[in-house]
Amino acid sequence: MIKYWRIFDHHSKKIKLSQLISQSNSEGFWLNQSTAMPIMQEISDIETVLNKINEIASINDDISSALELISSNLDEDDSLFIELQKFIVSYEDKIINLQFNILFQDKYDFSNAVIAIHSGAGGSEAQDWAEMLLRMYLRWANIHNFKTEIISINSTGEAGIKSVQFSVKGEKVYGLLKAEKGVHRLVRISPFDAAHSRHTSFALVEVMPEADKNDNDIVINTEDIRIDTYRASGNGGQSVQKNDTAVRITHMPSGFVVTCQNERSQARNKETALLVLKSKLLKLKLEEKENEMLAERGEHIVAGWGNQIRSYVLHPYKLIKDLRSGLETSNVQDVLDGQIDEFIKSYLLMKSK
Repeated sequence: MIKYWRIFDHHSKKIKLSQLISQSNSEGFWLNQSTAMPIMQEISDIETVLNKINEIASINDDISSALELISSNLDEDDSLFIELQKFIVSYEDKIINLQFNILFQDKYDFSNAVIAIHSGAGGSEAQDWAEMLLRMYLRWANIHNFKTEIISINSTGEAGIKSVQFSVKGEKVYGLLKAEKGVHRLVRISPFDAAHSRHTSFALVEVMPEADKNDNDIVINTEDIRIDTYRASGNGGQSVQKNDTAVRITHMPSGFVVTCQNERSQARNKETALLVLKSKLLKLKLEEKENEMLAERGEHIVAGWGNQIRSYVLHPYKLIKDLRSGLETSNVQDVLDGQIDEFIKSYLLMKSK
């Protein structure tokens, strides 16, 4: 059996928990809520992991007992084998789930996320692919009961979208969705080509932790930004915007440009746009830190966004393959309908190794 207590650092976690509990019982601990609450959260997180390790240990004992009974059972009772199979399945599931959950160690893994999708070259074909990806992520969020909100969208007069920014709010959202950042490649018979020829399209997916306005890791100086307002596009009729409520913010040092047009209030759009800008700068900072770590380990750093992470082939066969983890599936429609958890898990587990 797997030495789960060693793999999941059981001994160190018990020592850490004892230290934190001792700290929480000290006099004046609750006088500073800003330091007390994170400690209590860490206590809760460690206790949750330890409880799961204890569950695994208990199932391990049940498996050992079942094996002893089977070895001494001359009548070869099938019910013992069935019970053993249930224990083994439960054991494997809990090991995998615990291994997956402890991957979320980075500071922003538990944050909400801001996603940006940009269509590549190729006109309507690529823009339609960007919209398909938007639908896939919105459906994934809906499956998990995560809240989504479109921040800005650049639609076209034809099909699809040129770009879109939207937020996803929920537990460990950034920790999960960071597996999706990169270029996604689609191969299919084009619905826009009268000759029915095969086309390849690309779209870039950016994933950023949603910055908190009280987070001091990123500070935006007012002299570094230019704020422009314009009239948000609408569907016409009574809902058409008659005032310049949409906001565009340009960050001169980085060159980042963010827009927000989903609110009818200019002030709310400005507030949201500033948070998106802060999220972009935070993403840049995290990427710089990751590149430094890769350089220290002597790993090759790929620059630019032209390197795809996943291929979605709809013709001449059906196959979706993640080029990082190697996971592939022929259940193309399920994936495009938002069932991407296996790709997320396989990437995160691969990266942890």
